[in-house]
Amino acid sequence: MWELYDALIEGIPEESLVDEFICGTYAVLIRSGNGCGFSQILPGDSLPEMMKKSLNMPLKRLAECIKSWNFVEASVGMAAINAWYNSPATAASNGIALSNSLYSEDRLSDPFIAYQNVIKNKKVAVYGHFPYIEQLFQPVCDLAIIERDPMEGDYPESAAEYILPESDFVILSCTSLVCKTLPRMLQLAQNAYVIIVGPFTPLAPELFSFGVNDLSSFVVKDNAGAARIISGLERRKIYKTGQKVTMKPK
Repeated sequence: MWELYDALIEGIPEESLVDEFICGTYAVLIRSGNGCGFSQILPGDSLPEMMKKSLNMPLKRLAECIKSWNFVEASVGMAAINAWYNSPATAASNGIALSNSLYSEDRLSDPFIAYQNVIKNKKVAVYGHFPYIEQLFQPVCDLAIIERDPMEGDYPESAAEYILPESDFVILSCTSLVCKTLPRMLQLAQNAYVIIVGPFTPLAPELFSFGVNDLSSFVVKDNAGAARIISGLERRKIYKTGQKVTMKPK
């Protein structure tokens, strides 16, 4: 079950180091060189952390925290992984077109908008209750929303075992990487078109080997601005520091 995580970790160069480490109230940010990655901090620190962390440690070593069952520590590992894969240089080398401006927003990089015509009359399962999902998808498809903490009309997490194998399209939140549910969700969705969404989705080609068809994520371009936001020194959305992007197999 760890093959997916090992593939992400192995793709990080040995020489990359941790140059900046900010753990805020809701998110963590890791910078390595010009690459900046972040992750929402998921609650769940009942188990002890697995390693000591420091500046100038190998980024690849810090990325191993993604395998921790302490979800706060796993969130740190997620940010470390993104510091490599979601850096502008790595993203560009993997075929992602980046604009010249610090902030840009392409609505077609939002799968909830880009796929509205594609999913018409299809069975669609969305793992996570995203904003406006009912308004965008419910009128055009057979929609099932699955949630760890279900709202009215949502299916509980256990329903994924029954719903995903019958779905044509499956949209998974990037939090499933931290929670370790992603490998099982991909097994269940092997007959579906799978999209992983969220600002800390790794833009890693390695994920396509595990049944993912589309990655919807975010590239930080203004590292200093992102650091101020994560540390709580500035009140604005992280999306104002970079560009929403999508990545599909070449």
